[in-house]
Amino acid sequence: MTIDTVVPLLVSTLGGAAVGVEREWSGHAEGEKARFAGLRTFTLLGLLGGMAGLLSTSGGQWLAALLVGSAAALVVVAYAAASRRDVDGTTEVAALVVLASGVLAGNGEMRLASGVIALTVLLLVEKSRLHALVRLLDDRGFRAGARFAVLALVVLPLLPEGPYGPMGGVRPRALWALVLFFSGLSFSGYIARTIVGDRYGITVAGLLGGLVSSTSVTLTYSRLSREPGAEGARLASGALAACAVLFVRVALAVAVLNPTLLPHLVPLLVTPLAVGAAAVWLSMRRGASAGAPPQAPSNPLQLAAALQMAAAFQIVLFLFEGVNRRFGNAGLLASAFALGLTDVDALTASMTDRVAGGLAPEVGAVAIAAGILSNSITKLGIALAIGRGRFRLLTSIGLLAMTLAGLAAAIAAYGVSFARPLI
Repeated sequence: MTIDTVVPLLVSTLGGAAVGVEREWSGHAEGEKARFAGLRTFTLLGLLGGMAGLLSTSGGQWLAALLVGSAAALVVVAYAAASRRDVDGTTEVAALVVLASGVLAGNGEMRLASGVIALTVLLLVEKSRLHALVRLLDDRGFRAGARFAVLALVVLPLLPEGPYGPMGGVRPRALWALVLFFSGLSFSGYIARTIVGDRYGITVAGLLGGLVSSTSVTLTYSRLSREPGAEGARLASGALAACAVLFVRVALAVAVLNPTLLPHLVPLLVTPLAVGAAAVWLSMRRGASAGAPPQAPSNPLQLAAALQMAAAFQIVLFLFEGVNRRFGNAGLLASAFALGLTDVDALTASMTDRVAGGLAPEVGAVAIAAGILSNSITKLGIALAIGRGRFRLLTSIGLLAMTLAGLAAAIAAYGVSFARPLI
C-alpha cells in the first residue's frame, strides 16, 4: 500500500459516498419507491470502481472488466425490478456514473473523477430547480438551444483551421468559435431573463440586455423615455446597468479568448465599473427598480448579430494589420477609438487575437480601453439626443462619470501618452 494506491481509492470511495448521502437525504433509498442503493451501496460501488481502475493499470485488465461488468449488471437488474413500480432511473444511472468515476480515479484521473462526482451531486440536488427551469423555457428558447448545439457540435468540427489569404489570413474555425461565443452569451442572457422574470423589473432587464448590446439597450430606453408617463429614473437605472455590465462583458471575453491580456486590462476597467455601479444605485434610489420589464428578444441566439460581429472582426483584423504597418501603435489606437464608436466586441476579439500574435499586451489593453471610451461617448450622445426628462439627465451624468473614470484610469496606468494618439 502506497500513496499512489490509497489516494485513488479514497477519492473513488468518497465520491460514491457523496452520491449515496444525496440519495439517502432525498428519500430515494427507503420507502415504497426506494431504489436499490443508498449510502453504503454507493460507497462500495465507488470503492469497487477505484479497485478496478487500479487493476487496469497494473496488468489486471480482465479482472477489472469483470468487476465493472458485474456491478453494471447488478445495476441493470435492479432497475428492471424497480421499473415495474417506478420508471425513474436516476439512481441507477448515478450508480453507473459512480462506477465510471471510480475507474477514472483508479487510473490516476482524480481531478476529472472528482469533477464528475461534484457535477453528479449538483444535478441530483438541484432536481426541482432544473425541472422548473425546463418548464420556464418556451418553444423559442428550446429551439434556440437545439440550434446552438448543432452549430457547436456539428458545424464547428467540420470547418477548416486555416489560415487562408494574405495579412494573417482568414481562420474559419476560429471565426465560427467567435460566433458561438457571442451567440452563447446572448443565449445565456435570454435564459437569465427567463429565470428572473418580472420580479426585478427594468434594472435587471437592462443589465441582462447589456450582455448582448449596451448600445441597443440605451437606444431602446432613450426612446421609451419619450413616451407619455415614462418613469425616467427607472429607465435610467436600466440603461446605466447595461452600460456598466459592458466592462464585465469585455473582461469575460478577454478571459476566454486570451487570458494573458486580462491583468493589463482589469486596472482600466475597475474604476469605471465601480462608478457605473454607483450610478445605477443612485438611479434606483430616484425611482424604484420595479416596473414593466421590456419585451424579451425575439431571437435568443442573436445569430445574425454574431455573424455580423465575426465579419466585422475579420475586417478589423485586416484594417489593424494595415494601419499598424503604416502608422504603428498610434494608428492602432486611433483605429480602436473609431471602431469602438459602434462595436466593442469586434474590437475586443481582434485585440486578443493580435496580442496572441505578438502585440504588446499593454498596447492591446489601451486599445480596448480606447474603444470602450468612444463607445461610452456614443451612448452619451444617444441619451442626450433622444432621451427626455429625468432619463436624459441621470443617464448622461452616469455615462459622463463612467467616461471620465475610464479616461482617468487609463492615464493613471499609462500616463498622458494614452490620449495623444486619439487627439
